[in-house]
Amino acid sequence: MSSTGRNLMEQATTSRIQAKANRRSVLLKSAATLFAQRGFSGVSIEDLGAAAGVSGPAVYRHFSGKQALLGALLIGISEDLLAGGQAVLASTPDAEASLRALVAFHVDFALSQPDVIRVQDRDLDSLSDADRLQVRSLQRAYVELWVQVLGTMYPERKDAVCRLQAQAVFGLINSTPHSLRVHGRSADGPTAPSTARTVLESMAWAALTGS
Repeated sequence: MSSTGRNLMEQATTSRIQAKANRRSVLLKSAATLFAQRGFSGVSIEDLGAAAGVSGPAVYRHFSGKQALLGALLIGISEDLLAGGQAVLASTPDAEASLRALVAFHVDFALSQPDVIRVQDRDLDSLSDADRLQVRSLQRAYVELWVQVLGTMYPERKDAVCRLQAQAVFGLINSTPHSLRVHGRSADGPTAPSTARTVLESMAWAALTGS
């Protein structure tokens, strides 16, 4: 085969791989929206396919079933959180800067992924046992990043206290997307994301540091 022919075949293969990756991404995004709206049990394979612009059976080209799709969604976001937290620690010069950056990172996650937070809160028990264990393992590793930073800033604090503080702050931040979706308007109009971000970051910092 000529080099031109090989190049054409490689380009076609690359295009197919990219198209498959794009379809998988669309399915995950559609699943987050539908699961958030209706709950895991209220969504069918046909619903997922229709939302992604494919037939129901076509979903099985990417996932073995609805539960596998839920697993990919929650494992993926947990991996993203851990990787993002690790990147924060690697790019900041000291513990205080790391903590501020972790707070900002988690607030950004909460404000940009409200559907995934809703699914995590409601449908974690719908995961397979293996996927649920993996999600929890990834999330524990993410918590320990915060414990590490808090322990460096406040060496007198026990790890258990730092862990409790981090988890309490996650609860504070992660509850806000629910409120913004339902109560996004006040007497003065819509709640701006920038306002929500400022309030969340200030409250989280105060809860963690007492200042």
